[in-house]
Amino acid sequence: METTDRLSEIAGGHDRPAFKLLVSCPFGLSPSEVSVVFDQTYDRIPHPDVTLENNISEIWDKRVQKNPSLYNGLKFRYGGHTLSGRADFSQKTDVCLHLGLTDYRTFVGTNLNPLWERFLIPSEDDWRRCQHTSNPLGNGAIVETADQEIVVLQRSNNVGEFPGHFVFPGGHPEPQEVGITSHHSDEELTRQMVNRKVSQEMFDSIIREVVEEIGVPATALSKPVFIGISQRVLNVRPAAFFFIKCSLQSKEIQQLYGSAQDGYESTQLYTMSMSDVAATASKMPGCHQGGFALYKLMVDAMKEK
Repeated sequence: METTDRLSEIAGGHDRPAFKLLVSCPFGLSPSEVSVVFDQTYDRIPHPDVTLENNISEIWDKRVQKNPSLYNGLKFRYGGHTLSGRADFSQKTDVCLHLGLTDYRTFVGTNLNPLWERFLIPSEDDWRRCQHTSNPLGNGAIVETADQEIVVLQRSNNVGEFPGHFVFPGGHPEPQEVGITSHHSDEELTRQMVNRKVSQEMFDSIIREVVEEIGVPATALSKPVFIGISQRVLNVRPAAFFFIKCSLQSKEIQQLYGSAQDGYESTQLYTMSMSDVAATASKMPGCHQGGFALYKLMVDAMKEK
């Protein structure tokens, strides 16, 4: 884990940085080193202020009136994590993610609410501070091309969050991809089996997002490694970040992007050097700025290894 001084340095030393690193794994973790406890204990707790709670529905209804295509999909809710050291002195730390359920409607009505700060409670513990917010766990990928460039997308102007901003490919792990529609599954699955399926979805989903957003085949991508979780300071939005190598050159990726399944979510794909990404980072949402900070920590750790 990094020190507060080091993280402030990465964030640019501002009084209120754009992001906070909740988990940092600079040596990268494989699926066997990332576990999940999926439980309703980590669901959002309703706010005691009834007026504030009612505001969630009001905001959602107004958004739907403006955009009838909005879909209230289920999402995994980030409810914290635990770390455990390794006995082999490899400098790695296994991570267990604590996940509950939430949905897009509640995300719009809490995290994206103009009054989002009223949903927070004063606490040094991040899970407790954010217990009344939706906090769906997003994901993002630092995709490195065969010619050592990094893939960056510019979001289209019709997306719900940060239209026109630069981002890394990503989206969300999806509960319904692993058959989860509630905490009470009809299937005869043990709690351990459900946890394993959710953990695997963390890694499967980021490959799926990269393939759909930039158009490269999954066979051109390495197995993802988990490098941490970044939280956007603005509306406390969390996102898990992964590092993926692509066997294709930048020009090949540019050609494939034109036929990407979810290409409508972005207007342009760029491949940039690390220094160019650093110069562009200020135009990224805070959680993606944090994703780049996690990547830089990984690069530094590999140099020192």
